[in-house]
Amino acid sequence: MTSKSCANIPMRTVGPIKIISAEVTAEVSVPMATFETPLWPSTARGAKVSCLAGGIKAVVINDCMTRSVIVEAGSVIAANDLITALKQRVAEIATVVATASRFAKFKDLHFQIIGSLVYIRLSITSGDASGHNMATLAAEQMLNWILAQYPQLNYVSISGNLCTDKKVSAINAILGRGKSVVAELIVSKEICHTVLRSTPEKIVDLHIKKNLIGTMLAGGLRSANAHFANMLLAVYLATGQDAANIIEGSQGIVHAEVRNGDLYFSVSLTNLIVGTVGNGKDLEFTKRNLALLGCYNEIEPGQGARRLAIIIAATVLCGELSLLAAQTNPGELMRTHFTMERAKKHATVPDSTCTS
Repeated sequence: MTSKSCANIPMRTVGPIKIISAEVTAEVSVPMATFETPLWPSTARGAKVSCLAGGIKAVVINDCMTRSVIVEAGSVIAANDLITALKQRVAEIATVVATASRFAKFKDLHFQIIGSLVYIRLSITSGDASGHNMATLAAEQMLNWILAQYPQLNYVSISGNLCTDKKVSAINAILGRGKSVVAELIVSKEICHTVLRSTPEKIVDLHIKKNLIGTMLAGGLRSANAHFANMLLAVYLATGQDAANIIEGSQGIVHAEVRNGDLYFSVSLTNLIVGTVGNGKDLEFTKRNLALLGCYNEIEPGQGARRLAIIIAATVLCGELSLLAAQTNPGELMRTHFTMERAKKHATVPDSTCTS
């Protein structure tokens, strides 16, 4: 037996962040729910930079949700023959997938053979839903159809971990799962000095030695960033997302270089699994926050979720840039943490993800 209650997580609105994209061109204030008090002012500093520097440009370069199924073909020859046959029947599979939901649109299939096992990775678009359940239902419809068409096959699983869901992997970063977004900003050396208290050269040098070399030494997988997960979790909690998806969501890469004396700074996030409808989006605070972001009740299916992904990527850029700048200065990181953590003992939290 379970009882229903609410987790009281401090939340503040940070910004505005200036964003330029096909989905949103505006200055947007972003709700962030977190117990890490310094995350708000740090991200806010990055937001200030975004406004002074002319805005963060961002693009959604891929949009899909995936689920993989497994069947047993009996032999490797039979497994290979199955893949050949399915590739010739993609149009039929797309029709089957569409029966899962009016928003489920077939995108593509990827296959892997291990022995006589066939792993089939289905990719769909899912409108404004993050698409977990929709992709699973679509995969189930496809699997049932495959087993009916090829009765010599044996069922193994509706989910074969090639998806791959809530796990670190290379395949998601390569093929994408969720929204793949790239955001970029050019920051003048003057803004670096006055707002970030650093220089383009110092930030780029730290990025190379920390994000690139440090991550390689740690055995990181297709990832090179300082703390994408912090910003992702804060916005995910504030907007009713599945927080466990920050596992793959935080796999992302920072690119930084000095251009004509200024700082070019970008973040690439290949696995932003977000939605504006579905579980968690019917709570009053998530409705308010999604409305604040302009992502609630969008007219065109998929528009709200893509807008949210763009805003999240821009927020990640702001927090990442601010932290890297802070770490170029000895002592600044912990000094800020101590100041903020001690100050919060005497402050009133202005907002919360739950008031009951």
